[in-house]
Amino acid sequence: MISDIHKSWAWVAILSNAFAGVWALAAHKIMPLRTRALWWFTGLAQFTIFVQVTLGVIMVNKNKLEFPAFHAFYGFVAIMVVAIIYSYRLQLKSRVYLLYGFGGLFLMGLGIRAMLVGQA
Repeated sequence: MISDIHKSWAWVAILSNAFAGVWALAAHKIMPLRTRALWWFTGLAQFTIFVQVTLGVIMVNKNKLEFPAFHAFYGFVAIMVVAIIYSYRLQLKSRVYLLYGFGGLFLMGLGIRAMLVGQA
């Protein structure tokens, strides 16, 4: 059961971070897209990464499974990327939409890569 949720939630994490990234990149050029909703959605999208990694850890510990090669690595790197993006937000204040835009797309890519490695 947790395995099914983990597989399904992967799409939630990937697609939400992709949408948040595209929205932030569009907001860099289009002022009306710079809303509080963007930041709420971005935070929620990044939170899905933590949920996904937690589900994976629970699944592996409960079922005594082994991680596929590099699958867990990409999950934990994604958590570190969220922290790095957050830590640079003040230093890149003038380019914060680019930071979160490309950051969201990078998180999407990490999720896709983790899925591909996990299937092998």
